[in-house]
Amino acid sequence: MLDTFKTLIHDQYEAVFCMLGACIDRCPDESWDAPVANLRFCQVVFHTLFFTDVYLGTALAQLKEQDFHNQHADTFADYEELEHKVQEALYTRPFIVDYLAHCREKMARVVAAETEASLETRPGFDWLKFSRAEVHVYNIRHIHHHAAQLSLRLRLDHAVEVPWIGSKWRDV
Repeated sequence: MLDTFKTLIHDQYEAVFCMLGACIDRCPDESWDAPVANLRFCQVVFHTLFFTDVYLGTALAQLKEQDFHNQHADTFADYEELEHKVQEALYTRPFIVDYLAHCREKMARVVAAETEASLETRPGFDWLKFSRAEVHVYNIRHIHHHAAQLSLRLRLDHAVEVPWIGSKWRDV
């Protein structure tokens, strides 16, 4: 049963990463910093990837210690995403593409390493009150929520289609 869970969670992460990646790739340059609700397109993508990164870990303390964060310390700066305020920083597409790759690689490692015991534990985030297994589902839902938000913006503003990726992922 554990292997089945790990396979389906991995595949669902990959599917939603494909959808988010399609939004990143298909966003016209002139809309990269354009408003999407109370944030800008690049900020919504960063927010999505940032919390994907957070929820793939087990505690906030680990986040800032990652090589990717150290290599991009100037971009992560003061970690404004952890504050209760609207983001101000803007993000380049090449950085976002790299961050998506980091999250994909981290997801593959984390999901592969999960055990029945680890999936039953509670993560070290005081705002989440459920098991690590449910955090994975919550994380996928969060990514998909924002991928849908971004794809709607692309469709309404530019008639750009973002395909639905189902249970088996594929490159788009």
